[in-house]
Amino acid sequence: MQKLNHPFLKVLADRYFEVKRLYYQWRYPNVKLAKGVIIKDAFTVNGSVRVTIGPGTRLIKGVLIYGSGEVTIGSNVLLNGPWIGCERSITIEDDCLISDCAIADSDYHNLEPHLRHSPPGPKVSGPIVIERNVWIGARATVMKGVRIGQDSVIGLGSVIRKSVPAGVVAIGNPQQIVKHFYSEEQSKTNKQEPEQITDAESRISIAH
Repeated sequence: MQKLNHPFLKVLADRYFEVKRLYYQWRYPNVKLAKGVIIKDAFTVNGSVRVTIGPGTRLIKGVLIYGSGEVTIGSNVLLNGPWIGCERSITIEDDCLISDCAIADSDYHNLEPHLRHSPPGPKVSGPIVIERNVWIGARATVMKGVRIGQDSVIGLGSVIRKSVPAGVVAIGNPQQIVKHFYSEEQSKTNKQEPEQITDAESRISIAH
């Protein structure tokens, strides 16, 4: 967002975005928008999903959030047009950059052929955690049960089906790590045991 140097224009802009924040807070009672959230384009929430967005977060392009779960977005996050489908739990921590990607914690249908028209079972969804300062590129897809470690980057158009460690660049489908930001010693300090995807079948890459 272009900075406004004139004090009067800055005051007007602050008041405009505060009125817009209050409007969306009124429009969607299941959404909590902290003071300082900036909404530049359309913000759409469908279903009974509960959404909490922290201070300083900016919604630049149109953002869509839907489902029946709980979405928690931290402070100073940039949301540049993603759609977020949440049936269980999606957490986006502070300082993340989220492009026009797809983040969904559910397959929405059972995988087994004889159950596909039955109500979704427990294996259909799994919580997603995107740790601090992660950058997710345009048209990427983040799937159920995934944790993306802090400072990592998800490349353009990638499909992320399993957890990504901290401090790396992951690209492609099937995903692969192509760069490490940390030294070996830093990696040991920051290393976290990745969460296992609950549905074993979901590990099968569609590229195979």
